[in-house]
Amino acid sequence: MRLVALIVVFLMTASSPVPARDTARADAARLAPGAYLWHPELAPAGPVVAVVSLDEQRIYVYRNGIAIGLATISSGRRGHETPPGVYTILEKDRDHRSNLYDNAPMPFMERLTWDGVALHGGPLPGYPASHGCVRLPKAFAEALFAITRSGDTVVVAAASKSPMNVVHPAVLAPVGALGDTEPTPNVDSFDADESSASDGPVSILVSLSDRRVYVLRNGVRIGSSALDVSDGFAISGTLLLVVGEGYERGAPSRLDPSRPRHRWSVYPIRTNSDTPDVDALAEHLRVPDRFARAVYALLKPGTTVVVTDLPAVRDTEMTHPILESTTR
Repeated sequence: MRLVALIVVFLMTASSPVPARDTARADAARLAPGAYLWHPELAPAGPVVAVVSLDEQRIYVYRNGIAIGLATISSGRRGHETPPGVYTILEKDRDHRSNLYDNAPMPFMERLTWDGVALHGGPLPGYPASHGCVRLPKAFAEALFAITRSGDTVVVAAASKSPMNVVHPAVLAPVGALGDTEPTPNVDSFDADESSASDGPVSILVSLSDRRVYVLRNGVRIGSSALDVSDGFAISGTLLLVVGEGYERGAPSRLDPSRPRHRWSVYPIRTNSDTPDVDALAEHLRVPDRFARAVYALLKPGTTVVVTDLPAVRDTEMTHPILESTTR
């Protein structure tokens, strides 16, 4: 199954502690023009980065390095192509109207350039049709507008000018908060003192497909480790784990037995089987002791852990067919 379809499934069927806002239904293969997926509870805090894939005619939204949204777009048509590049949001206007094209409405506008390129709600015919802007489903544009700030990064990617893992993103953000391409994540490391991520919210992604754990703080990958999975253990879907307030009395932590055990809540996001509890996950999923202790030191109430059977990253050598024609 194509990676974008996997991300659709990852985001589409949430049954989570925070209700998703008017999420479009879509089949697992593709989103119809105007459809979108929005599940901000998967990463409730952290820097926001958007990746626009001109080849796929999709926008991917990441918060704290984890995918929380996906939508169809309509970029610039022939002769008015949306230029690839790394942009920051220069200006935001809920009720903007075009200064260039007949006062056309551009709701929830987020300006990327001063000469006419922006994100905004607008018609989505299923192919590039704008004068250079990136049109979004209106409800998605409103949701995105609510979580972004001026200065946030938007990467516009095209196969002719961008790395393949940015043109065709996956569940883990392929770029950092400044739009720089993230380093290869399959190296065991933990750099909790990295200056660019010395503070901020923590998100942890556990990929059973990759057999790896990724730690992100303030949108920066600060840790990655191999994951040992017990023979025969699997989950069919995605689980959201949230650190609660306080500790379990008299119980040692599964990550660091010298420290008290946090209280956890477990929520199924996409699953076709019984939801394992934290004890079952701890029994069957293991990381090196040093890595586990480093992770424990970062945990606080509200920290999220996403456990999924999906791959977190795309093979950078993998080709990816365009899901829909980009010309008409």
